[in-house]
Amino acid sequence: MKNQLVADILYQIADLLDLKGEIFFKTRAYRMAAQTIEVLDEDIEVITKENRLQDIPGVGEALAKKIKEIVETDKIEYLEKLKKEIPEELLKMLNISGLGPKRVAALYKNLGIKTIDELRKACIEGKLRNLDGFGELLELNILRGIQVMEQTSGRALLHVAIEDGENYLSFIKKFDKVKRASLAGSLRRRKETIGDIDILASSESPDDVMDYFVKYNDINRVLLKGSTKTSVVLNDNLQVDLRVVKDESFGAALQYFTGSKEHNVKMRSLAIKKGYKLNEYGLFDKQSESYVVGKNEEEIYKKLGLEYIEPEMRENRGEIEVAANGKLPKLISYNDIKGDLHVHSNWSDGLESIESISRFCKKIGYEYVGISDHSQSLKVARGLSEERIIKKIAEIEKINKKISNFKVFCGTECDIKPDGSLDYNNNILKKFDFVCAGIHLGFKMNKTDATNRIMKAMENNYVNCIAHPTCRLMGRREPFELDMEKIFEKAKETNTFLEINSFPDRLDLNDLYIKQAKEKDVKFIIDTDAHNLHHLSFIKYGIATARRGWLEKKDILNTKSINEIEKILVK
Repeated sequence: MKNQLVADILYQIADLLDLKGEIFFKTRAYRMAAQTIEVLDEDIEVITKENRLQDIPGVGEALAKKIKEIVETDKIEYLEKLKKEIPEELLKMLNISGLGPKRVAALYKNLGIKTIDELRKACIEGKLRNLDGFGELLELNILRGIQVMEQTSGRALLHVAIEDGENYLSFIKKFDKVKRASLAGSLRRRKETIGDIDILASSESPDDVMDYFVKYNDINRVLLKGSTKTSVVLNDNLQVDLRVVKDESFGAALQYFTGSKEHNVKMRSLAIKKGYKLNEYGLFDKQSESYVVGKNEEEIYKKLGLEYIEPEMRENRGEIEVAANGKLPKLISYNDIKGDLHVHSNWSDGLESIESISRFCKKIGYEYVGISDHSQSLKVARGLSEERIIKKIAEIEKINKKISNFKVFCGTECDIKPDGSLDYNNNILKKFDFVCAGIHLGFKMNKTDATNRIMKAMENNYVNCIAHPTCRLMGRREPFELDMEKIFEKAKETNTFLEINSFPDRLDLNDLYIKQAKEKDVKFIIDTDAHNLHHLSFIKYGIATARRGWLEKKDILNTKSINEIEKILVK
């Protein structure tokens, strides 16, 4: 599949156009098309061959021609032309928190900075602080942003790794000499970023499996090929490691190669205390060294006196102790969500009409959808004026009459101003079915002011939810520094839901904060922040994050029915 290749090239074009200072709507078209294509459940090559490119949301005739060129040649002349106009190293600077296209262009024009090393040196020497639009604080933030970017370098976001891993796993399962196969490692635990992909298989013919493994069509190069382990690098630079074991050891190996290092150390220690020895080949009697169990994971946990621990929980955060007491939470399942309450339509910066979103959501099994377009101050996202809100409410009323056994909620993603007040007054806010409040501007705040800003918003009686609470964009923008204890306490006090935003570069709240908030009895909403229909599939990443935070169905608003939600949202 060339989906990721096409998306990456479109993203590069958008970034270069940004650096050139092109109008927002031109660059946005490339970026939205890229976001759509990288999550398509169809092969872009097939769509191209069948002349269906313009069926993809946001892809017109001109963009379809460019995509076709990429699919057929793995490159595009337009990008090469742009690269000649702008030093390629400048692109990497766009991934640094605090830097946008205008600032990168200013650094290049005024200081001749064209590499990250040059930028770091200039920050250390204090050369940025006197430039218009910069200053000493931004200089320090850029240095911190470089550090964050380097810490995440070489790691893929969860959604990219899942697509690669599941496609490769499907390929392996087709081989008749493979008895069982599974993803393992941090990908099976659904961590938010992945260093490499681990796959485990069982077979009596490991050499044949390895020969088959390296025939996968998306391999860039083979790093290592052996009878028990083979490593390859894919075309998108993700490494994939395959291990092959005998079927009697499959469960033990899967348990061993799934858990975090800390989880596994604790498991081996527990096994020793109970008279066993645990490794990737099985659970063995410590004295006789005879094989006890190991064919599946469940029997290993059971033999050690534990409830089965779901992969997402295997991080040594108390799960082993809780499993020993038989009190593990029953985690939310991937089929428990009944509707998405944070979806953008073409009334603001989404690509789809409210009716098409609603019909699609009903088709995929949802009972309802919440249309939460941006508020009036966010001009760049076509935020809704008070006059347009009235028209939107009227349209939703019509759609609710047209579509049976389905409910469209009229919501808003209302901006929280720096002083904690909201972008609409209460006379407008009360017209919405629900209000999701979030921050989109004014990120440079100290911990106290940022915390108070969100807490004040929660005190508004019409606010039901806080969207993407820490405002992070992984690898691009650090999260707000917040007093999360106070945030959780205020959320509980005001009955305000905290969003788990499923968009792949957000996953905000993260799993650690989710677990802490759950312990404070805070409740949640899992949403996608979708801007087109394909984004609705992101919900699975939010669910995975919720599972890593130990959440159950009862903790999450949008696992409930329409009638239940309507009662809960009334403040």
